[in-house]
Amino acid sequence: MHEWESTLQRLWRENTRTSTVTHVERVAPSDGVSEEWPDWTPSALVESLAAAGISAPWSHQVAAADLARAGGNVIISTGTASGKSLAFLLPCAEAVEDGGTVLYLSPTKALAADQLRSVRELALPGLRAATYDGDTPRDERTWIRSHANYVLTNPDMLHRGILRRHAAWAGFLRRLRYVVIDEAHRYRGVFGSHVAQIVRRLRRVCARHRGEPVFILASATTGTPEESAERLTGLPVRAVSVDRSPRPALSFALVEPDLTEARGERGAPVRRTATAEAADLLAALAADGVRTLAFARSRQGAEVIAMSAQRILADTRSHDLARRVAAYRGGYLAGERRELEEALRTGELRALAATNALELGVDITGLDAVLITGWPGTLASLWQQAGRAGRRGDHALAVFIARDDPLDTYLAHHPDAIFGRPMEAVVLDPDNPYVLGPHLCAAAEEIALTEDDLPVFGPAAEGVLADLVRRGLLRRRPRGWFWAHKEPAADLADIRGAGGAPVQIVDAGSGQLLGTIDDAAAHGAVHEGAVYLHQGQTYVVDRLDLDDEVALVHAEDPPYSTWSREVTEIEVRSALREEEWGAAATVHFGEVRVTRQVVGYLKRDVRTGAVLGEQPLDLPERTLHTRAVWWTLSPDAEKRLLADAVELRGAAHAAEHAAIGLLPLFATCDRWDIGGVSTALHADTGRLTVFVYDGHEGGAGFAERGFAAAREWLAATREAIANCECRDGCPSCIQSPKCGSGNDPLDKDGALRLLGEVLSG
Repeated sequence: MHEWESTLQRLWRENTRTSTVTHVERVAPSDGVSEEWPDWTPSALVESLAAAGISAPWSHQVAAADLARAGGNVIISTGTASGKSLAFLLPCAEAVEDGGTVLYLSPTKALAADQLRSVRELALPGLRAATYDGDTPRDERTWIRSHANYVLTNPDMLHRGILRRHAAWAGFLRRLRYVVIDEAHRYRGVFGSHVAQIVRRLRRVCARHRGEPVFILASATTGTPEESAERLTGLPVRAVSVDRSPRPALSFALVEPDLTEARGERGAPVRRTATAEAADLLAALAADGVRTLAFARSRQGAEVIAMSAQRILADTRSHDLARRVAAYRGGYLAGERRELEEALRTGELRALAATNALELGVDITGLDAVLITGWPGTLASLWQQAGRAGRRGDHALAVFIARDDPLDTYLAHHPDAIFGRPMEAVVLDPDNPYVLGPHLCAAAEEIALTEDDLPVFGPAAEGVLADLVRRGLLRRRPRGWFWAHKEPAADLADIRGAGGAPVQIVDAGSGQLLGTIDDAAAHGAVHEGAVYLHQGQTYVVDRLDLDDEVALVHAEDPPYSTWSREVTEIEVRSALREEEWGAAATVHFGEVRVTRQVVGYLKRDVRTGAVLGEQPLDLPERTLHTRAVWWTLSPDAEKRLLADAVELRGAAHAAEHAAIGLLPLFATCDRWDIGGVSTALHADTGRLTVFVYDGHEGGAGFAERGFAAAREWLAATREAIANCECRDGCPSCIQSPKCGSGNDPLDKDGALRLLGEVLSG
């Protein structure tokens, strides 16, 4: 037993912990394999790295650097802290020394800022690095366009601020040697599909300025990295995926909070919340001198964990230590984020609760332990987060704390689903017409589109162009297709799926801007009466004004949190594929129209999660054209269930909730990327039908993955329900916190019978 395991056991005893360690995986350390510096490496870079304590590169760094320097597009797909940054820095530094330029793309501003700090610390002669993003002052932007040779930006700024002003960047683009796409595994789903089209627009603009850059992608370990990189860039890509860096030993514990004496909806047992468990453990580890990072699934979760840990430490008279615990999440102002990153890096902060914004490659040294509060969506993200621990080379600790939902409960009791599985492939669909159309418009505004350009944008481009002309967005002329409006075409593409301009969150008393939230998330997160958390301070929303894009809040500390409830209707537009499973069921994949509306919210006790009350809301409907996987039950199978007194609506509803919970295990998605509808008799199918749909316009590829893995997916769903220790159903199997009908009706035994019939064919 390693000391981490004895530490955990001691903390459990001393804090009378109400949770169970279901499994501890021990990952052995490994030695690194180094090589000599390539003979083309700039001497100034070698000297700077030696001064920083880096005497030789790892072999995978050299392999990737050599491929890129030889003119090949390359993806380096290795673990956290494996030195991917150095792999792309080697050829980029040489390119700058020779008079070339480099464009670095990051999914977040925090990572770009961290990379800028690292590059500047090397103090390489002639290297002029700068970030060009929404936080860059206006007076600096002209200098950067004219003089910087190593520009760090993000897809949003490339989309809106660089490509449409490419003439001002002509000198930079003409000398562009390398485009670095960092954390490439984050470009999945609709966001990844948008970025893929932005990259194609970049390639086309570079060609206009006589540039043909090499693409270097850095990614967490994923399945099929070459294929994913090729879909992202539209170019052939070679992969370097054998990690030759040294790895510290790791103890990885799976923890399931125990059931409490409280009872929730329909009398279901209430499990202690994962955030409460994480807060207790974060405080205990901080008090024990362990530098810890706790990941939360949501902004509110990060705030709750930090605030609760601070309260625990203050109550035990560790007031100084309580001040060394903080939260970190998106929505903070830029200055706040930078201060927190620096405080964690220097050790001023002992513990931090964060969203996945800190999952990325921001350099945070000296962390001992990582807490992962709920399944982060993919195995790649899980190991990225766990890899944050042990960066001093010491034995590291990672703890996965299961939330009370079907997937987390399943994983807590099936360690082979975490430690015995290959990494997922990244799912993206650049040909989605809802993605492709806006980017063809943006490309036409940048430079008129011609027939020769169409292969760059993929096989769907010609058909989508015809539709854009029909809708009056583009004009067809002998010389090509032209943007037909004065407004920026880039405004058509909502690349992060925000659904519109962000909503500003303002303290009604002081007028202070606290932060922002995406328009699509505002309905469920800052509706009237919602509890909103910001840096340990609790607020309650007084008013949400969607027209003026502002939510007014006041400071208050209620004993409850809020959860929005949404109702959904679905219409089948077309079935693209179907598969009969014997005489009992048919599984379909196709196009659907979804109408959603937030209709109310629940108040839940912050300690137990028990429902305290419900309030109605009057918010507008939102319509989504997307893709879904659905299965229908045959009349004969339905008769068998009715003969056994199965309540069909409750059975289908329970199966829907559990299936949504388990799909992320098979489709590289997050539970919040998908939605579902179930009915005992659907108007379009004439049968009992259960739908699971992509929650993004045009689809994101997740439902299609569900269709491809339907039998394995539904078998795991049935197993998760059957193995849950509750009697009638609970959040660990068939209940959902966002259910629009208050988790009624639900029939656990009926769901087992229904899924049994579906899988019998």
